[in-house]
Amino acid sequence: MGFTEFKKKLQDQINSMLEDVDHLFIMDVDKDALWAMYLNSFPAGTNAIFRKKPEFECSACRHFIKSFGAVVTIKNNKVTTVWDFETDDSTYQPVISALSNFVKSHKVKDVFITKEAIFGMDKNHERLENGKVITWEHLYYKLPTKFIDTSSLSEEAVAGQARDIRNVFKRSLDEISKDAVETILELIAQNSLYKGEEWQAVLKQFLSLQKEYSKLSPNEEKELFCWEKSLKVGPVIGKIRNHSIGVLLTDVTAGVDLDKAVRSFESLVAPANYKRPQAIFTKKMLEDAQKKLEELGYMASLERRFATLDDITVNNVLFANRDAVKRMGGSSIFDSMGQDMGVNPKSFDRVEEVSIETFIKDILPTINSLEVLMENKHLANLVSLIAPINKEAQSMFKWGNPFSWAYTGNITDSMKERVKSAGGRVDGDLRFSIQWNDDPKDLNQNDFDAHCKEPNGEEIYFMYPSRHRSGGNLDVDIRFPLKGQVAVENITWPDRSRMPEGIYTFFVENFRHNGGRTGFSAEIEFDGQIHSFQYDRELRQKEVVQVAKVSYSRKEGFKLIEVLPSSSSPRSAWGIKTNQFIPVSVCMFSPNYWDAQEGIGNKHYFFMLKNCVNSESPNGFFNEYLKEELLSHKRVLEALGAKMRVQDVEDQLSGIGFSSTQRNTLVCKIEGRVSRTLKISF
Repeated sequence: MGFTEFKKKLQDQINSMLEDVDHLFIMDVDKDALWAMYLNSFPAGTNAIFRKKPEFECSACRHFIKSFGAVVTIKNNKVTTVWDFETDDSTYQPVISALSNFVKSHKVKDVFITKEAIFGMDKNHERLENGKVITWEHLYYKLPTKFIDTSSLSEEAVAGQARDIRNVFKRSLDEISKDAVETILELIAQNSLYKGEEWQAVLKQFLSLQKEYSKLSPNEEKELFCWEKSLKVGPVIGKIRNHSIGVLLTDVTAGVDLDKAVRSFESLVAPANYKRPQAIFTKKMLEDAQKKLEELGYMASLERRFATLDDITVNNVLFANRDAVKRMGGSSIFDSMGQDMGVNPKSFDRVEEVSIETFIKDILPTINSLEVLMENKHLANLVSLIAPINKEAQSMFKWGNPFSWAYTGNITDSMKERVKSAGGRVDGDLRFSIQWNDDPKDLNQNDFDAHCKEPNGEEIYFMYPSRHRSGGNLDVDIRFPLKGQVAVENITWPDRSRMPEGIYTFFVENFRHNGGRTGFSAEIEFDGQIHSFQYDRELRQKEVVQVAKVSYSRKEGFKLIEVLPSSSSPRSAWGIKTNQFIPVSVCMFSPNYWDAQEGIGNKHYFFMLKNCVNSESPNGFFNEYLKEELLSHKRVLEALGAKMRVQDVEDQLSGIGFSSTQRNTLVCKIEGRVSRTLKISF
């Protein structure tokens, strides 16, 4: 076989390679080494010297091999080179095999981008001194138009774009799980993801690619798969990890709570007033949760109602008035408690303020009547005790009884839980939170803003929410609360070691007045204690109200040095009016501390009030209460808790509750052997 036939077979091989492909690739081969391999692979004596150099060593062939000799195609995760063809010729076959093996021993470097169509030279003619004309054949190929780049960008720039897509595509395949994609597709199918349908086709195609990718075993096959597929699917799927939907997929893959992950996604793509139409859980999650509930015997425990005096016993109450004692059938317990204490009530005649611990231990057992002054600041403390409809149902909760509770606004523990639910951080060294629009009968859509001026002069608020040297960060900012949406804002400092010493001034500004006539409540938390504040008056446009100041030093820590003066205009809720003394029917710990249980969440102190009727529709239970064995299904159970609302009953046990972690006070009138007024501090 002569050189012309070798050249023809090489061109046929290239034509065959280019069938059914749209992109070529270049291997990471040293061009000079490839040219040397070509020359050195001819068997001895077959590359004769013509004049001063070997016959096959010409500039045209060198150009072809250096510029096109390492070009390959990728089909079905396999590389094909321009040298992958067979001949029976003993001169050329060793060269072909050597070049093929050499090219394949390297990895793909890039997509092959060229603005040239001609590689090598087809032929040229040379007239010798004797007048004879010699025709020289060379390695040569003319590339089809579709492989030639006509853009204004450089070849390197175009190759760089393709390389970037390929790299992100591989990261997406490696770092996003199939379960995450299937979960988001299910949310889209049930219309639980904002504009999710726009991503449905993309995610289905990506899922199909994931399944192909997972079946490939050698890493080389996966590398080739990514080069080939990334160019076919284009930048939307190729760079899916970098899109908003990719952030969601990455979060779900990493085990971020599904609801939190979706909220983060919606914060990127949805308007501020968007409200998700359905709860965040999938059909599979629902089936798994139902199976677990049936397996553990909790199906009968899901239906809930307000608790009554008939549901509880004297063993789990701290005080009951005469009517309540008779109804519970255990009046003697209080007499015995008083006898056991052996306390002279007159010793408390001069007491004006006592701690809740002292009140329970030394005072409560000696009295037969208790009234509490319902102040405006206590409206956020309204609480109801909740029981199972089926009294025989076993407890789903961490404690040993089936009772639970819910504060007003359908939460478990005051403003802090609302902030946490809104995505705010509540576990820092210092926290400042505000809350408004929490009265169902009085819509307040004003745009209140939380501010803090730090000792160094920096101010944290919506214009400068983060990147402060102190670590202070505004992480919740609500601008236009809707009806039924309790609004909160939150500023936290995660690490006091970064905080400058001095005075931190906290205030609230009504940035935009949207018709709201009510004020706000606020909390400042440090060292495990929550300081609560109430401002009841309307704020004018741009009006600023100072809430408090906190002094901080490395030596003495945090100290509250100034608090908000508040008005006390009467208000009403749950059938109770403020600024009045209300009789207490029963006083008790929260159910997680009944039967001498300790250490199961925060302790709460409940004062159940006469004629107090919850006008809301609270959840039957909350995930914070559930046993560990159920938490793997928390998303479905959260939706069930919201869906299976508490049923109304007569004589419900509702009143006001106080968390052991929150600073507050309660004025009460007691009657025993003497009558007096006390202030209880929490």
